[in-house]
Amino acid sequence: MGIFGGTISNLERGLDFSAMKHKAIAQNIANVDTPNYKAKSVNFKDFLSNAKHSTISAYRTNEKHFNFQMNTSSPGVNNYADFQYSQNGNEVDMDKEQANLATNQIYYNALVDRMSSKLNTLQSVIKGGR
Repeated sequence: MGIFGGTISNLERGLDFSAMKHKAIAQNIANVDTPNYKAKSVNFKDFLSNAKHSTISAYRTNEKHFNFQMNTSSPGVNNYADFQYSQNGNEVDMDKEQANLATNQIYYNALVDRMSSKLNTLQSVIKGGR
């Protein structure tokens, strides 16, 4: 078992998800005037579903123990439903994308703050509380 019981790795996966979502939103904003561009999104529900079905790694001390394996999963980038926001076939809603970007930035900052707190705790323990 790790020092934080897997908290750091969960925060890391959350940061990976947030970075992938930020990239998809940035691509949508960059292509707001591109004809026939299909807007992309990163779905947390799919990401969570993949994480639920993944297995963990463990050391087996007896052949009768369950066999554990670690499966890596990554969030999928999906196209939005067929909503057309302009006459040129573009599916990007700029207001929605800006709101998603702000929401994702808040989520990312919260994860970074939590990660920083965990690492500061570890640093404090290493220094002996000084």
